Amino acid sequence: MEVKVALVGNPNVGKTSVFNTLTGLNQKVGNYPGITVDRKTGVSRMGDTLKVRIIDLPGIYSIQPNSRDEEVVLETLFDRHNTYYPDVVVVVTEVENLKRNLLLFTQIKDLGFPTVLAINMADQLPVKGIRIDLEALSEKLRTEVVLISTRTGQGISQLKAAISRYVEADKRPLLDLASVDETYFRSMDYKSWLTRSQGAVFEGVEPVSDGLSESEIKRLQQKETVRRYQQIGEVLKAAYTKDASVATGWQARADRLLTHRVWGYLIFFAVMMLVFQAIFSWSSIPMDWIDEKFAQLSAWVSATLPEGKFTELLAEGVIPGIGGVVIFIPQIAILFMFIALLEESGYMSRVVFLMDKLMRPFGLSGKSVVPLISGVACAIPAIMSARNIENSRERLITMLVTPFATCSARIPVYVIIISLVIPEQMVFGFIGLQGLVMTLMYFLGFLAALTTAWLLKMVIKARSRSYLIIEMPPYRRPLLKNVLSTMVEKTRAFVEGAGKIILALSVLLWFLGSHGPASTFGKAEETVIENFAGKNLSDDELQDEIEGYKLRNSYIGILGSGIEPVFRPLGYDWKISIAVLTSFAAREVFVGNLATLYNIGSHGEEETRIVERMEQERRPDGSRVFDLATGVSLLLFYAFAMQCISTVAIMRRETNSWKWTFIQIIFMTGLAYFSAMLAYNLLK
Repeated sequence: MEVKVALVGNPNVGKTSVFNTLTGLNQKVGNYPGITVDRKTGVSRMGDTLKVRIIDLPGIYSIQPNSRDEEVVLETLFDRHNTYYPDVVVVVTEVENLKRNLLLFTQIKDLGFPTVLAINMADQLPVKGIRIDLEALSEKLRTEVVLISTRTGQGISQLKAAISRYVEADKRPLLDLASVDETYFRSMDYKSWLTRSQGAVFEGVEPVSDGLSESEIKRLQQKETVRRYQQIGEVLKAAYTKDASVATGWQARADRLLTHRVWGYLIFFAVMMLVFQAIFSWSSIPMDWIDEKFAQLSAWVSATLPEGKFTELLAEGVIPGIGGVVIFIPQIAILFMFIALLEESGYMSRVVFLMDKLMRPFGLSGKSVVPLISGVACAIPAIMSARNIENSRERLITMLVTPFATCSARIPVYVIIISLVIPEQMVFGFIGLQGLVMTLMYFLGFLAALTTAWLLKMVIKARSRSYLIIEMPPYRRPLLKNVLSTMVEKTRAFVEGAGKIILALSVLLWFLGSHGPASTFGKAEETVIENFAGKNLSDDELQDEIEGYKLRNSYIGILGSGIEPVFRPLGYDWKISIAVLTSFAAREVFVGNLATLYNIGSHGEEETRIVERMEQERRPDGSRVFDLATGVSLLLFYAFAMQCISTVAIMRRETNSWKWTFIQIIFMTGLAYFSAMLAYNLLK
């Protein structure tokens, strides 16, 4: 027997920790049908026969939707034909903000689902001076209440037992809608009221209209919310007490420091510096090891397998291409580790609060910081996370500028270029210059985002003013299993997503580089011998000339020569031009594609690493291809250019507009091209 359990709760209540604790490693990440929003599902065994499928729904504050995330939850809870329609709902709350959390609980309860109330962070009760009478709370709320702590494991077995008893749950509603407005509601149930008030934004439900205006619906919603809070207040008066004097402890002092108008920004800058320094210094040893092993593998395949096209494909195409992504796994893992630590500790919410005043002059809000910081991982979920921004103008501007945030796909490009053109030395005796440049690249992205947002603010008119309302979660020690789970899940998604594209492009580039028109490519050997007759070249030198002639006259060489004039003002030769053009599929393939292009014709005879191959590249005049001017040009191009095809698709879906999507592509590509061209011509 399988039972479907939906986890619902406000943001920052530890819902993800509950999900991880219940499911362990039995998790799957997918998308909700028809929309690109992460949906986590997992399996848990409860007893000998009961198999429970856990569905982790997006964090929301209410099921009267003001954002797309809230609409997603309603669609799941209303459509009985949905694969993930739950048999029971577990509403996760937390001890310190129980009053606010219970608003959502009462709404879910009144939908008629068997409901369990899980109060998380039970280990904080003594610290906060909070006491909860579980028996009284359970009686007043007509539901089973469980105190849990994902940190200590307290109450998890009781939560599982409560879920397994869902058939015995009391389904009676808590709020009599007639007490809100007897004339309008009469005997209407809560689900019918939601159907009317939301115009059936959820699938599978026909809209019902009573001819009410939008202002009348808002008035009734506000009256309902007030009545619910009155009811919640009466419940908590009998079952919940808190000693407010405890709030003057170390957490309050930490808040005053971390949200200070001067120290708060300095601390945030220092935290970001630590992250980017770690990306360089901590990952150098495993990266060198991975790079060396892939070079050895390519050489071994070339020397061991029989000569032929298949061996060339493996040694010159597949292995160098995949190695160009795998080498960056340590840095990607370190980045996601820090992001998980910041979120788990509660610091990220302080950053949102801190940045609100800074963001407002640019047409953004403090909530815009979440997509911008999330964009450091990937622009796709970052753009989707803008759904919780209620103001439509702020939401649109946030989505348009989020791709400027330096995503993890850009890390391979930044790292390899910085390693080539920035010397490995210390500044002020303790700051690595390469790490400092990496930090500046991230802040350059944020600066571009803010400047563009300010310009958009002048164009897109505001319909109404907005205000930031945010809960400050308590500081807590990050759970190791949650941090590791995030690192593994996100890094695996990065590698799997990039790996498919890289493998396909590596094979394509190898084929185009190893074949060409018979009139030129097929006669490479006799042409070179004829051209160099009487010049006394050694066998190795002659072979190099033949391979170079083949590459220039291959299909990829012809294509590169065709597009090179477009990128020549930026300082790029035909190989870099090919790598830049193909990286519009995914930024991270830039390095892998260059590795494939530079490896074609080498037959894996030397165990040269990616950086060494790029350092050895020379122009016809003997100068380095990757000099400071070209390196800075590439850094600026990738700092400003639109990230990838997937980002374009998400922008189209989230904005429901090709107009804004094309404006974004044209603006970002134009900015990238002209800034890179300006930098190259100033520095060359």
